[in-house]
Amino acid sequence: MATSPCSSSGVSSSSSSGLGADAGLEIRTRSVEQTLVPLVSQITTLINHKDKPKRSDKTLQAIQRVGQAVNLAVGRFVTVGEAIANENHELKEEMSVACIEARRAGETIAQLTDVASLDHPESDSHITIFTDKTGVVKAARLLLSSVTKVLVLADRIVIKQIITSRNKVLATMEQLEKVNSFQEFVQIFSQFGNEMVEFAHLTGDRQNDLKDEKKKARMAASRAVLEKCTMMLLTASKTCLRHPDCESARINKDGVFHRMRLALEQVIEIVTDSRPNGENEMAPISIYSGIKEFKNKVEGLRENLYFLSKENLSTMLEVILEHTEDFTDSAYTSHEHREHILELSKQAKMELEQLVSVWMQAQNQKTKDLMEDLEVAILKTCQCMNELKREVHSAATSLAADLLKYHTDHMVLKALKITGVEGNLEAVAEYTCKLSEQKEQLVEMCRLLRHVSGTEPLEITCIHAEDTFQVTGPQIISAAETLALHPSSKIAKENLEVFCEAWESQLSDMSMLLREINDVFEGRRGEKRVYLSLPRPGKHNANLKALKPVKLDTEEQAKIAKLGLELHLLTSDVDSETEKWEDQENEIVQHGQGMSSMAYSMYLFTRGEGLLKTTQDLFHQAEIFATEGTKLASALHAFSDQVHDDDKPLILLEAEKLISMCKQLQITAKASAQGKSATFTKVDACILKTRNVMTLLCQLLPLCCKLLRKNKAGNGCLKPAPPWREDRIRTGTNARTPERRAETFGIKSLENHVTNMTFLESK
Repeated sequence: MATSPCSSSGVSSSSSSGLGADAGLEIRTRSVEQTLVPLVSQITTLINHKDKPKRSDKTLQAIQRVGQAVNLAVGRFVTVGEAIANENHELKEEMSVACIEARRAGETIAQLTDVASLDHPESDSHITIFTDKTGVVKAARLLLSSVTKVLVLADRIVIKQIITSRNKVLATMEQLEKVNSFQEFVQIFSQFGNEMVEFAHLTGDRQNDLKDEKKKARMAASRAVLEKCTMMLLTASKTCLRHPDCESARINKDGVFHRMRLALEQVIEIVTDSRPNGENEMAPISIYSGIKEFKNKVEGLRENLYFLSKENLSTMLEVILEHTEDFTDSAYTSHEHREHILELSKQAKMELEQLVSVWMQAQNQKTKDLMEDLEVAILKTCQCMNELKREVHSAATSLAADLLKYHTDHMVLKALKITGVEGNLEAVAEYTCKLSEQKEQLVEMCRLLRHVSGTEPLEITCIHAEDTFQVTGPQIISAAETLALHPSSKIAKENLEVFCEAWESQLSDMSMLLREINDVFEGRRGEKRVYLSLPRPGKHNANLKALKPVKLDTEEQAKIAKLGLELHLLTSDVDSETEKWEDQENEIVQHGQGMSSMAYSMYLFTRGEGLLKTTQDLFHQAEIFATEGTKLASALHAFSDQVHDDDKPLILLEAEKLISMCKQLQITAKASAQGKSATFTKVDACILKTRNVMTLLCQLLPLCCKLLRKNKAGNGCLKPAPPWREDRIRTGTNARTPERRAETFGIKSLENHVTNMTFLESK
């Protein structure tokens, strides 16, 4: 039987891949896990070599080569680990022990695989892999355990970096709270902006690297708060400095500082996997998750009639029906939905009673008729729960769609701005009441959507949205009151604008969230593919090395955030359109998906996330995007030969538009930009032109799909496919390469040494 070095107690399994560490060394990040994969494969292959009576010289040489490769790679690995230990004294002792163990295990494996020079490796007095397989397994376990420990200890340095960065941000925030002059504020805020950008990049990398999807969602929510609050802190503080005796201005500023501190604290909780006062994290409870668990238990009765009690099932249903009261008690649920939910709740109780009755009989007497009755009862109970799930989903999503449509004109916000500038305190009070009502509606909407979100990350996003509306509403009110008290104040007006923009942005996010929830319900949800197009060291464009990358400061990032959000919405639209095509291998679909993935990477850049770390990365991505668009235009030209002559000019016209827009984008991306201001202008132009191309793509895809169906309906088939169908461009494949995080702080260098190993081919 094949043996795996992971299968023993030497390395505990803490992940789906079977990789792990000693007790207390849980692997929480993808980078550590993926670094171990080649080492596990290498050693497992070595241990599982086929024992043949006669071994060829080629096999013996291969075994020795692998053993030496493992030893050399571990040696380089340990050297890096020791260097990290010397730079981080608090980890030095643990790291040194792990490095010594890894080096010893590597040397043992090299000795045991030193068989190429032996005529009869089995009978020779020299101990080898053939005579002491137990020794190899032991050495392999020690090696995996010690390497894992080195990696996890190195990962602690990343956590330390984030904590240090957070502490710097907090210290500067305290200074900002106490300043009394504009000049001092400007100096400190400049420092604060740089520290926030550093923190954003560190936490963005960590978010991408986390294995736990719930933690990822919580990190994304916290980072979104910090991103939006940075601009709020600027304007709220300036308003308070300009109007130091204004109580509403002080309340407004204090609210921003408080929210930022909570978000910073949550980031640290996530990266350190700790909770304040040792309290356990309460998982959000939703109707969806309750129904899913309930159905699993009910369907489990087919296999085992005795694995749970009827009281357990009854309690589970009671909890689900309790949660449906959030819908039936809500003032915003329609009468029709309320009646249907109540009716289905009553039916669910009746179906469970019938199921329990048949179940109890089947426990006492397993007859064929009773088992058939039990199957019918199980099916009817599950069907009723599915109908209940469908009804609450319809109630929540229809309410959300109606509210988002109703509030899309932002009339209350516009009225607050106008009446604030007029200094009309009475009118401001009237509209703040209306905003409070709107806030309650949106908060209720978020609570109901959480029940039907379908996945834990989306549940967390709903909770974040609820918190955002709860907090931002009162902040808009205090900002509006400040403006009404000081109607000629430009900074008070700007401050209100910033908070209103945050509200509008959250409403836009809700539209996207609603679409994702519907995708999950309809089974259309998939992972967003990230286009990995950045040049590798020593390959592609060597001139990139000479260019100095520029990172945007906080204010500039805030300016492009709105444009980035529009780009994100367009990528969702394009993905939706490509899913409608029957032939997912169609060249037009392939190029469309690739462009959508690249546009998504550019959106992530506007949030300080993803693979595009600097402006130069963004410009390179824009060039690749434009090239892909040009290839799509060529595919459209070829497609036009297949459609009816009447439709051909329309396709060709759109293709020419696309070529023109892509050329403009390429010119912009390649243009020289000297200085910070020029660089930001270029960034803004690249994202804007990418957005325009994506808008055209949203129109092109449904048009081509429609013409494709029209031709099929009219002719039974299209004209013969031209050669471009055969010459599939390889960049389409690259566009679907999963994103791998570029590691820093020692992890990447350690990973490189492990992955340099060669694999032993099966003999």
